[in-house]
Amino acid sequence: MPQLTNTAPTFGDRLVAAGRQRGRLCVGIDPHPHLLEAWGLSVDVDGLRTFSMRCVEAFADTAAVVKPQVAFFERCGSRGFAVLEEVLAALREQSCLSLADAKRGDIGSTMAGYAEAWLGEDSPLRADAVTVSPYLGVGALSPVFDIAEKTGAGVFVLAATSNPEAVALQSLSVDGRSVAQRVVDELGQRNAAAMATDDAVGALGVVVGATLDAPPVLDLLHGPVLLPGVGAQGATPADVRQLTSAAPELGFANVSRAILSAGPDVADLRKAVIDTAAEFRD
Repeated sequence: MPQLTNTAPTFGDRLVAAGRQRGRLCVGIDPHPHLLEAWGLSVDVDGLRTFSMRCVEAFADTAAVVKPQVAFFERCGSRGFAVLEEVLAALREQSCLSLADAKRGDIGSTMAGYAEAWLGEDSPLRADAVTVSPYLGVGALSPVFDIAEKTGAGVFVLAATSNPEAVALQSLSVDGRSVAQRVVDELGQRNAAAMATDDAVGALGVVVGATLDAPPVLDLLHGPVLLPGVGAQGATPADVRQLTSAAPELGFANVSRAILSAGPDVADLRKAVIDTAAEFRD
């Protein structure tokens, strides 16, 4: 496993710093058709762009990290991807961390292609971090881990998601540990091996649903945790604190619907982010 040879801040370090400054909140840009309609926008690429850039204006200086949901851009084809490129560039220009919610997962050169697309330094789609699926094997994600190390980017691996369909697979016990726990443990080992100092934060994080009854133990992850399910889906700040009690500075609530419903006015969206982020400060 490759070792870091410098002490440059990892993505995890940068994310923690942003959380201290703005509150540990990840806000989604989710241009779902019903939200476009609710905002009085057309359900096409023009509405997509107006919605997305309004979110950038509201979130770029208020949220610790902003997470565009790739699927809603992809549904508009090449023009939708062009809007996503614009969104990611605008977040970069304003020094706001971005997380491309792409949920990619494959093997070999195909996974390497996805890694270059979302984290490559010369890619127009490059983000600060990307979500990936480990269910072809955590080791199959090595190309994205390698590029993340090279570029100083981050990776969030879907370990224990909150959708009911996932429970049967992710909670399955293998040699006394759930599949989700094995994912977390392997990522923790990779983070520990790559960290330049004992107090560094690893670049490899996980996605763990904040509504889960039996979540994996996160104490030895050494990396950030993204916790969807807060707000409209029923989880609370107290749930987030309990799940990340071993390292609360690494737990970032993902809130999208509750904040986006405050739109379309930018001032209202900004207020929703600031008010929500205040619940995730020390």
